[in-house]
Amino acid sequence: MKCRPILAVVSPFLDKRHGTERCVVEWISQLSGTFEIHVYSQSIEDLDLSTIVWHRIPKLPGPHLLNFLWWFGVNWLCRWWDRRIHGLRPDIIFTPGPNCLDADVVSVHIVFAEYVRKIEGELSFARQPLRAWPQILHRRLYYALAIFLERSVYSRPGKTLILIAHRTAEALAKFYGRRDRLPVLYAGLDHNTFNPSLRMNMRQEARKALGISEDRFAVLLIGNDWRNKGLPVLLQALSLLRHLPIDLLVVGREDPGGYQAMVGENGLEGRVRFLPPREDVQFYYSAADAYAGPSQEDAFGQPPAEAMACGLPVIVSSAAGVSEIVTDSVDGLILENPTDSRALAAMMRRLCEDTEFRVCLGEKAAESTLKYTWESNGRELTAIFEEILRRKSGLLERALARES
Repeated sequence: MKCRPILAVVSPFLDKRHGTERCVVEWISQLSGTFEIHVYSQSIEDLDLSTIVWHRIPKLPGPHLLNFLWWFGVNWLCRWWDRRIHGLRPDIIFTPGPNCLDADVVSVHIVFAEYVRKIEGELSFARQPLRAWPQILHRRLYYALAIFLERSVYSRPGKTLILIAHRTAEALAKFYGRRDRLPVLYAGLDHNTFNPSLRMNMRQEARKALGISEDRFAVLLIGNDWRNKGLPVLLQALSLLRHLPIDLLVVGREDPGGYQAMVGENGLEGRVRFLPPREDVQFYYSAADAYAGPSQEDAFGQPPAEAMACGLPVIVSSAAGVSEIVTDSVDGLILENPTDSRALAAMMRRLCEDTEFRVCLGEKAAESTLKYTWESNGRELTAIFEEILRRKSGLLERALARES
């Protein structure tokens, strides 16, 4: 007799180093007591494997596009094999993004159709040097596939979509005609890790390790795809504030080579540091005086929320979903136009010069994020999944009644 409903999770990889995958890892951890969880993935990190069953999908070496095509077909084949040969029939199939066509529930962390619309200039062969064409071709093919899969999955009226910010609903309505009311699940936070007390206790050690003196004002940016995260406009804003003791810490895996020239062009030598990611990311929040994330497009954005939980004053753009949990000038600052370097510079100047305002903003930020937890995410997800199970049970009962 089956004691718990079976939940199949389909995701190419899972770890806590990437925003989408971190959400899934945290959600799985919350659901493992309620569901029997089977994960179909090529790699898993940061997840207690004793609480799940991992169905390892082999990885194909080579370009990301080829591996994704391989993954898409093989994960379906493995699930079909488990169903037909081993009798493993999941009650619910969940995936972050369109990683399979048969999912019951899909969490939407990015709408590629909207993202590509905003970066179409970067995908133009005419605007890029010849040496960049192979990479551009790869990106264009991958994005075309992603949009095709989005259309195949998101446009189905009966498909349950979970949003991580309300703003995503606009793109889904615009590109895929989904105008029904969709549940929104703001990503949770680990308040044992991200809190003002821990940040202040670590501050002196972190700044010393990074060589930041107390008379410097350190602004932090964390993430990948720095262009989308707003690094160019952030450098422009910093160049307008050369007379102030402001330094910029940029954390991510991207090659900083392409931005070093911008640093020189803006006269910012010695004031911009490119730093590698750390597992104890709170180290960087402890070293910083403020967080700035002028994203061009971001479904949510976990680092600004973590910075808020740590009691840091934050600047976020209206193009980021995280702005929905910020009240402008109360617990954070919202940059309405993510390309407006002058407005961004004015916000950075105020945070640097107005200590009372900066402290008040940070305190309110920490307070307002207390309600966002992974535990509450787990309860909300459980309620969504249970409703799907009830709906499926009702359909089955009606089908059996018709047959009898």
